[in-house]
Amino acid sequence: MAEFDVLIRGGMVVDGTRMPRYRADVGIKNGRIAKIGNLKAHQADKVIDAGGMIVAPGFVDLHTHYDAQLFWDPYCTISSWHGVTSIVIGNCGFGFAPVKPELRDRAMLTMTRTEAIPYASMKAGLPWDWVTYPEFLDSVDRRPKGVNMLPFVPMAPVMTWVMGLEEAKSGRLPTEAETKEMCRIIHEAMDHGACGWSAQRFGRNSVQADYDGTPMVTDLMADETALALAKVLGERNEGFIQMSYIPDASKYEGDAQDHTERHFEELALVSGRPILYNAIAVNDAYPERFRRQLRWIESCAKRGIRVYGQSATLEVGFAFTFKDWNLWDDMPAWREVTVGSIEDRLLKLSDPARRPELRKVEQTGLITNNVSDIFVLECKDPSLKKYENMTVGEIARLENKHPVDAMLDIATADGLNTEFYTPPINVRVDHMAELIKSEGLAIFGVSDGGAHTKFFTGGRYATEALIKFVRDNEVISLEEAHWRLSAHPAMCAGFKNRGTLVEGAWADVVVYDLNNLKILPMEIVHDFPAGEWRRVQRAEGYHAILVNGRLTFEDGRCTGETPGLLLRRGGVA
Repeated sequence: MAEFDVLIRGGMVVDGTRMPRYRADVGIKNGRIAKIGNLKAHQADKVIDAGGMIVAPGFVDLHTHYDAQLFWDPYCTISSWHGVTSIVIGNCGFGFAPVKPELRDRAMLTMTRTEAIPYASMKAGLPWDWVTYPEFLDSVDRRPKGVNMLPFVPMAPVMTWVMGLEEAKSGRLPTEAETKEMCRIIHEAMDHGACGWSAQRFGRNSVQADYDGTPMVTDLMADETALALAKVLGERNEGFIQMSYIPDASKYEGDAQDHTERHFEELALVSGRPILYNAIAVNDAYPERFRRQLRWIESCAKRGIRVYGQSATLEVGFAFTFKDWNLWDDMPAWREVTVGSIEDRLLKLSDPARRPELRKVEQTGLITNNVSDIFVLECKDPSLKKYENMTVGEIARLENKHPVDAMLDIATADGLNTEFYTPPINVRVDHMAELIKSEGLAIFGVSDGGAHTKFFTGGRYATEALIKFVRDNEVISLEEAHWRLSAHPAMCAGFKNRGTLVEGAWADVVVYDLNNLKILPMEIVHDFPAGEWRRVQRAEGYHAILVNGRLTFEDGRCTGETPGLLLRRGGVA
């Protein structure tokens, strides 16, 4: 019998511990790193030649929405194409358990706007062989998986289960009995393996609204409720919380960021557990926004308060049509005109009386700094082809129109089929360097993997980090990058024996050629259930990706192996 199942030979090991790189062979047995050193090829059943390549721990993505996609795509692409070997699902309070049978359709509709997951795909692809959260975990456990999965308890279905949908969306405080029942559900879920709970709390003008334009259930969760739920983690001394938060201005006085900071710190102190703050994002036009957040996260670290900043570390640009676009939902006028059927949207977006309010989108600076900068990528109507590859600003000047009118006139004339592109608002390397090198150690990611599939490809973030911040601009060392992409998020989330390449750790491994690492252009593929399409970006340069010691991808080709695990309570130590 061979000493090793797999031998990765002759590579440069960057082990994720921040220790200097070294050349060595890596021997894998029974899914774990068995030995590192000068090993012999005849000792292994399979040898992977890693000469001239980096051998490093697989990447850990704490912010995904693969809760539906995992049921039809075991590899949770595009993330796994880019070296991600472990993910966290159930983020932002969104998910599919617990859900009563009569609310299954409504639960799927909820995800169509806020996370832009196609309804037809969910309808065809979700097995719905569960009702309760423990039953959901059992269903995930039974599915073949090409990556490891750590599950949050999403609070939207929990609140709906306890309070009923309408009452949960009303914004009223849950009763003492209802709060007690929510806590019981979280306890039960964590008994069966959940890693904590999550919530999006964006108020009545949520930037990520429900399918009908109303706030999501958790958008109206009160601070008192969040603190009561945080105490569950304190009682158990385990788990962590992921939360996005914009406080309700009607319920506090003073600065919104001050209130946010106080609330997150209180959650951390009440629970005694890590709190993942979503999100720190650079906007090159308004750098003081992210700098203030960084100063706060650094202050928390110095005071021993475990609030960690999940950060958008990739360039955020969107290719979209107005059939799918929803990221101006924080503006009521835009939210209203982008809900409903395609016919309804077309009528509302064409209405001249609505345009004055819609023009105010240029004042937000959240997703795009200026509508004038948006590009027209492709028009379906031949008469509109003349606008392709022009910016909205150029068209507006040419036709003497306001930029919003120029954009919407083209979109509506084209039956909302026009493809636009919003350029990234975070391209300055010096700004991203401030974020990445902060003493608060912002966590890489916010991939949103599995969500916004028609206009965003955030699953590429790890590849982009290695190219942009290590190879091309030398913002951080390779050793620091692999600690930040693997060990750091694994430690924050409670993954057991993952995120580093040390003897005894689980063998989640990437083998890649740094000099030839590449992100391929965006493309449209029709690979979702019910014939639905999505935008993807593939990678080049990954020679081998292993999950629990088994090869899932070799030179970009899927092997068909599904060694991924549901990591209950962080996984087997």
